[in-house]
Parts: sequence; structure tokens; C-alpha cells
Amino acid sequence: MNLKNILRLFTVFILVFAYSIRSTGQPAIQIFTPSPTQGSLIIGRILVQGELYFRGEALLLTDTGEFVFGIGRDSKAHIELEIRQGNEKILYPISIRPRLWKVEKINGLPASKVNPKNKETLSRIKREGKKVAIARTNLSIQQAFMMQFIAPAKGRISGVYGSQRVLNGEAKRPHFGLDIANKKGTPVIAPADGIVVLAENDLYFSGGTIIIDHGYSVFSTYLHLSRLDVQVGQEIKQTEKIGEIGATGRATGPHLDWRLNWKSVRLDPQLLLEKHNEQD
Repeated sequence: MNLKNILRLFTVFILVFAYSIRSTGQPAIQIFTPSPTQGSLIIGRILVQGELYFRGEALLLTDTGEFVFGIGRDSKAHIELEIRQGNEKILYPISIRPRLWKVEKINGLPASKVNPKNKETLSRIKREGKKVAIARTNLSIQQAFMMQFIAPAKGRISGVYGSQRVLNGEAKRPHFGLDIANKKGTPVIAPADGIVVLAENDLYFSGGTIIIDHGYSVFSTYLHLSRLDVQVGQEIKQTEKIGEIGATGRATGPHLDWRLNWKSVRLDPQLLLEKHNEQD
């Protein structure tokens, strides 16, 4: 694309954005999440009438216009929300801060946990993966995702979101959780209100596993637990104990692997501990 075409596209972009402000007398959208970055759960509020879309998919709105969506580890530096008002479309650009990713080397894992080859094991992994995916299709309209999340366990941060993992010397896909290391039996609590949608004692990779639905397709997951204190369908409150740290599944030592999803998008749970902007 030559410079002339680039300038033309940039001018159109600015005009559309200016329209979103000029036509309403105020910004069309308010973003609560401070400095959105790769792996962020983004929360905001639409300030004008209309339907809101992200990448062609309608976002569910609360009665007062709040919305939530997530962007993954490899998100581009600029994304757009789209407001549709009849035949009119208003684009709202959001800048995404890039991040640098660590490389983590983990040795001493059983070979069967790094590259399972047994047909029965592979079949089990597939069944369990499907069960987890189904749990995350639950769509509830509770608004616990708006809460200020707290850490689900005390301990040392031993692994971070987005890091490239090398298992027994073999490069694998990135790690998508926050690892909190502590002794077996350390309490794990709910970082926010929610409903338990999965509680399994022995999944192949993740061992004792809990998934909590926080509403609007936001789910948190807790892996490698030695004990589960909740069951599917149970409503829980922030700070309520849900289980205990363990070393079940693919783990070299006792720790909690805490994960976060918006639908199937894997996000950084550590970012939830940063305080949101005021939402008044």
C-alpha cells in the first residue's frame, strides 16, 4: 500500500472516531480497564444507544450498558469496537500495549505427561478437553466479573501468563496461567463471586480442577488441586474456600495454576488484581 492510500485510510479512521464524539456530544464508550494490554480482560460501558460488536460478534450489555470482552496473548496493537445504530456504524479504536514474554524451562516431568502417545490416554485427554470446553459455554448474566478480584491463594509466583515453556528440553506452547507455589493443603479461595460449572478430581493434565463462572462468558479456572470443597452448580462468594493446593496432574511440585477465560480466549488472571478505574 502506497503512502497516499495509507494517509487516506488514516483520515477516514480519524473522521469516524471524531463522529463518534461529535454526533453524541460525548465519547461513545468508556473503558474501565487501565492500560489494556495483551491478555487483558477489558471492561467498559457504552454511553450511546446502539448495539456493540467486537470482531463481528455482538457483546452482551448490562441494563446500564456495561460490557466485557478479552484479547489474547498475541493481540495486535490496535483493536476496534463497533457501535451499530440502524444503518450507521461508529468505530471506537483501543490501543493495546505489547508485552515481552519470558521463557520458562521445566525439567523432570514424566515423558508421558509431556508427549502422551498411548491411545487410551489420548482418548481420555480428548474427552476431558471437551468437558472443559462445554463448561465454558455456560452463559449467565450475573455480573461478578465487575468485582475487584483478589488473589485466590498465598504463595510464591512460580510461573506467569504468556511465558514460552520448554518441557524436558522440548519447546511447547505458551503457559496461560499464573502459578502460585505453596505447600500441599494451602487454602484456595474464590477471588470473586460466581457459580461452579466444573469440579473434577483427576483430569489428566490438570488433576483436581475447578471452573467458576463469573458471568458474561468470564470464567476462572484452578488446576492441580489436592482437594475440592465445592460441587457443580454451587454459588460461591468471594473469599470462600473452594479447595487446596496440590501437585496433581502434570506438575513437578505443589502449586495452584490460576487461569482466566473470556469464552475460549485465554487471558492473564494477574491483571485482574490491578484496580479498575472508577465506574461512576
